[in-house]
Amino acid sequence: MATGTLPQPYLCHKSPIGRSGVLVLHGFGIKVRMQCGHLVVEWGVGPDRRNARLPRVGHGLRRLIVIGSDGMITLAALRWLADQNAAFVMLERDGSVLATTGPVHSSDARLRRAQALAHSNGTAIQLAVELIRQKLVGQERVARERLKKFIVADSIAQFRTALGAVNRLEAVLSIEARAALTYWSAWAELGIQYPKSDLGRVPDHWRTFGARMSPITQSPRLAVNPPNAVLNYLYAVLESEAHLAAAELGLDPGLGVLHRDAPNRESLACDLMEPVRPLVDAYLFDWISRGPLRREWFFEQGNGNCRLMAPFVAQLSETAPIWRRAVASHAEKAAKILWQGRSKRSPFNPLPTRLTQSMRSRAERATPVSTTPVLPKTRPRCGVCGGTVATGSRYCVNCVPIVNRENLLQQAKLGRIATHSPTAEARRSATQRKQFAAIRKWVSSELPDWLSERTYRSEILPRLSQLTVKAIRVALDVSHPYATNIRRGLVIPHPRHWLNLAKLVCVPEDGQSSCSESQPVNQNSS
Repeated sequence: MATGTLPQPYLCHKSPIGRSGVLVLHGFGIKVRMQCGHLVVEWGVGPDRRNARLPRVGHGLRRLIVIGSDGMITLAALRWLADQNAAFVMLERDGSVLATTGPVHSSDARLRRAQALAHSNGTAIQLAVELIRQKLVGQERVARERLKKFIVADSIAQFRTALGAVNRLEAVLSIEARAALTYWSAWAELGIQYPKSDLGRVPDHWRTFGARMSPITQSPRLAVNPPNAVLNYLYAVLESEAHLAAAELGLDPGLGVLHRDAPNRESLACDLMEPVRPLVDAYLFDWISRGPLRREWFFEQGNGNCRLMAPFVAQLSETAPIWRRAVASHAEKAAKILWQGRSKRSPFNPLPTRLTQSMRSRAERATPVSTTPVLPKTRPRCGVCGGTVATGSRYCVNCVPIVNRENLLQQAKLGRIATHSPTAEARRSATQRKQFAAIRKWVSSELPDWLSERTYRSEILPRLSQLTVKAIRVALDVSHPYATNIRRGLVIPHPRHWLNLAKLVCVPEDGQSSCSESQPVNQNSS
């Protein structure tokens, strides 16, 4: 009979798939296979090994992203993903797309033929101008609103205006290249924050965005600092989404317009990326502006190439639905432009809008649904360690005591510096010279015979509590702290002040109080 003392395996019933519908697998020995009609996945490293079992209904999976190349996936698992309209994407942490497959739809051969003839019928230049124009609009907005580089934004606007007069593809590429040089020059001096505990392990070239071109490859590939490495990976996620969007519309992802005949690259997918790249740039700027980057998120190879750690890559991969929505409208517009270049046109044969569903929305609703992508707000991070913080907080729970202690020390340090500044020293010297001059001018014979230290202690001091500190300070022309000490009896003032104090507390020349004991001299409090 089983007993409660037998060890039981721990089972986590929480789904590893977030609201975005993205499941990221990383580590060694990744397994994706079928078991009793369920998709079973295993991933992780060592004690962090995880697994999940997804049914055919209610799983919420839209993207299965594999980071790396150590593992296996069965044909039955690929069939399961296709039946569930889920895409499979295989990425490398340096920003390379290794494999992409998604839902298969029937394609129109006429659209592919029009795509192949785009350079001969003039639609290629029309599509190229439209894609680059949208890209320059986005770059101008990022330079003006995020980077606050208004001169750079105005220069990009001039390049965008020059696109209207070009009729050759080479001219479009030249304008795009010159605008890119201007645009990335505005990013070069952007500072990157790191926790204080990580500054000793961070190279100098990691502390700014730097040049977009890597010194290793003389291209954006193989970035040498964290911000460019993050940007390369986000571009890889965007490229996979552009590939899936083109394939879903029935286009050939490898037959491009701007990127023509590039080996080992999906040229049309790279074309569709262009107008969405500034949106990725804006997301990166917002993300690095919310808090410091942690050193543990990155590692440096022997050649200086900066790579991303797997848990951090999984966090970035969750942005895939954002880029899918962003590229959808541009992909459908590209298909429409290519469709209009057919030699024989039917009177009415519009293309289906599988990605945005804009035609269906227009038919079912009085006002069509907007297809403009909305860039979500980035999660706030701790200003000390870069970790996740609660909404409305600047620091995490572990760093709040450290920050409070540092603030107190800083305030104390600033207070010491302020009291010993040249201005404070000059004022203190002037006050001391004034008091010493008054003491030298005073003659002891001016003090009445009845007013002695004994009289001061017995008749004047007990009544000083009825006075305000301000009244004592004004009557004696002394500082506020000194007047406070006189009122509390901590110091005995110079004899030249005794007569003024006696008048304030109503002590006559005979040494006896003439004021009513029941009525205080001054009702004001200190």
